[in-house]
Amino acid sequence: MGTYLAIDLGGGSGRVMAGSIYQGVLTLEEVYRFPNRQVHMGNHVYWDFLFLFEEMKNGLRQAVLKGYSIKSIGIDTWGVDFGLIDKDGNLLGNPVCYRDVRTDGLPEELFDASALSEHYAEAGIQVMAINTLFQLYSMKKSGDVQLKVADRLLFIPDLLSYYLTGVANNEYSIASTSELLNARTCDWNYNLIDKLDLPRHLFGEIVMPGTIRGELKPGIREELGLSEEVDVIAVGSHDTASAIFAVPATDSKHKAFLSSGTWSLLGVEVQQPILSEKARRAGFTNEGGVGGKICFLQNITGLWMLQRLIAQWKERGEETDYEFLVTAAEQTDITSVIDVDDKVFQNPADMENAIATYCCKHGCQIPVSQGEYVRCVLQSLAQRYKRSIEQMNNLLPTPVEQLHIVGGGCRNRLLNRLTSETLGIPVYAGPAEATAIGNILVQALAKGEIKDRSEIKEIIQKE
Repeated sequence: MGTYLAIDLGGGSGRVMAGSIYQGVLTLEEVYRFPNRQVHMGNHVYWDFLFLFEEMKNGLRQAVLKGYSIKSIGIDTWGVDFGLIDKDGNLLGNPVCYRDVRTDGLPEELFDASALSEHYAEAGIQVMAINTLFQLYSMKKSGDVQLKVADRLLFIPDLLSYYLTGVANNEYSIASTSELLNARTCDWNYNLIDKLDLPRHLFGEIVMPGTIRGELKPGIREELGLSEEVDVIAVGSHDTASAIFAVPATDSKHKAFLSSGTWSLLGVEVQQPILSEKARRAGFTNEGGVGGKICFLQNITGLWMLQRLIAQWKERGEETDYEFLVTAAEQTDITSVIDVDDKVFQNPADMENAIATYCCKHGCQIPVSQGEYVRCVLQSLAQRYKRSIEQMNNLLPTPVEQLHIVGGGCRNRLLNRLTSETLGIPVYAGPAEATAIGNILVQALAKGEIKDRSEIKEIIQKE
């Protein structure tokens, strides 16, 4: 029985997951986990790509040492960020993190109010300063020499795949986060690319989830201790696309998904993009999904705020056990609600102070204990989810009847309960490992081991 390896990279960590399928049962095991870090150097915030690539290989090596018979490998990561390579395949610099300030104010500079509707009608993506479009525009404005010598732009999963296989292409779901695709044609928006005066050759072939990108290079196989050829398959390379593909099938056609992690991605799967002015004003985005689907969703600040609070408390030597914090939050009665999407929470030096300052400014009760801070964040998220569902219902032919929460955030019982109470519809939690599961299922489809995701009747996760 062969094994599929899912390489899943998030903003804080990465892991290699092994999955095998037998008689409708998917067995899942974590093989290796490693940190992912943002590095402040000079005027920018970077991802340490060399470290990520080496740790990815260490994870693959561990899978070989464990004796897995590897059928294929799939890679998914966060969206928008990229690396540039020259004509010889050399990486021209570490990818810059989307939280870098180089794009501040650029959306307003590039698009006036009259141009936004026309742009959204083509791209279908929520205009956000973090998007690839504005990262490239900032490089163009500053005369960044990388753009002058670059041969190809590769998003993070594309880049990792390239250095495993030597084949350069762009997977559809990750490319759709760039704000540089035409939502209807699923191809590059060359009119926009030309307006930005960006070299067309940077933007290569777009491949769909389920496409075999290439085989591991002989040198990589030798490094890993592999004797047989192994395919690298394009999955839903944007982690959201993979996570949504793992949402369990139900009788209801009117279900919404919430991929809950550092970001909250709340939306529905649709057959065609929704490109109306009403959708734009409500902040919806049309991202590429698996099987030609469109993930019509809102990008909402998720557990990032709680993660930053926990990091601060850890630095101060305070309690950071997740169960302790959730229990403490359950025992408080603070009612303060904050706007989780406010820019002040994007990357403050002190998240605790940012929340307290916001509450003071808006006349809300200021949290004083860890439990109150956690409760404030979680009930604010629940209220934000309610607003998103209400806005979505105004754009869909039939209102949402149920919500499925997947990803690591589905383990937060208090957030699940507050969300259910606030929305007034059934809320289902799980699977927590949705991204890795979706990644593996696409590989299994590409290899012909399953015909449809509904063939998976049970998921067993090894400790």
